[in-house]
Amino acid sequence: MSKPRILVARAIFPDIVDRLREHFDVEANPDDVIWTQQELAERLADKDGVLTTGSQRVDAALLAAAPRLKICANMAVGYNNFDVDAMTAAGVQGTNTPDVLTETTADFGFALLMATARRITEGEHFLRAGKWQEWQYHMLLGTEVHGSTLGILGMGRIGQAIARRAAKGFGMRVLYHNRSRLSEALEADCQAQYVDKESLLRQADHLVLVLPLTPENYHTIGAAELALMRPSATLINIARGGIVGEVALVQALQTGRLAAAGLDVFEGEPQIYPGLLQLPNVVLTPHIASATAATRLKMCQLAADNLLAVLQGKPALTPVNTPDPAAQAQRFAYKK
Repeated sequence: MSKPRILVARAIFPDIVDRLREHFDVEANPDDVIWTQQELAERLADKDGVLTTGSQRVDAALLAAAPRLKICANMAVGYNNFDVDAMTAAGVQGTNTPDVLTETTADFGFALLMATARRITEGEHFLRAGKWQEWQYHMLLGTEVHGSTLGILGMGRIGQAIARRAAKGFGMRVLYHNRSRLSEALEADCQAQYVDKESLLRQADHLVLVLPLTPENYHTIGAAELALMRPSATLINIARGGIVGEVALVQALQTGRLAAAGLDVFEGEPQIYPGLLQLPNVVLTPHIASATAATRLKMCQLAADNLLAVLQGKPALTPVNTPDPAAQAQRFAYKK
């Protein structure tokens, strides 16, 4: 009996590819080529599964071109690259990699907050440019982190982990807004207080965005929202680029309406809105919040585990949808 065929759409740890080869006929991408949507569709035409990384769009057209595809295993906690409704209707299982990156991403989110508030990147550039000639009391004055008010928009696992760091490690007052309120026990553990979105924006000294990108959340932080924030506030985005209207953000930073921003994600990444690159009061990083060797390996392993489970007829470990049973049965019965 022939092995199921899978595609690994981007370069990943070779050990994980070797593990997959024990169970599947694997087409890998060790050179990390960025395929066009048409090239991806051609490679998926005879595949039973695919390991994606968030940069591959899975939509109705792609699914129609891959009649035997049964699972798309995303190596990311976010899955805005999936058209979940189309996948569900087509009988294709989608999975992601939650939990394994929570603490690492929370560490980075807090590091980005501190780098932004304390102007660490500005300070390094200032020093490297040879501008540091003498100490001055007003040189590169930042904003307080310890004891300040942290606002968190999106209170899932990562948001909760950031809240615990803020409250327990830095004595911060933590406010949050989420589509659903946490239980009393979780609020107590995070030492966080639920408020409406407007109150969050008005009161936060530092605002961290940790919510998923959905049609409802697209540009949920725009000109109107930025106008509610304190001019001394900082904005940190480790969620998805489309959460923030970047044109409005640049205008707020240029005019002093907002003190600073720290961004790990961008709407058109890897292309960056030029206005962001020209500002000194923005810390920019290339979507690396989960980038430690141990965490990225765990993400790969979980994506591989999902492929193994589904293609062996078992439930997905971390599903993001429930495929239509009839359509799913057709895909498992497909032979060519």
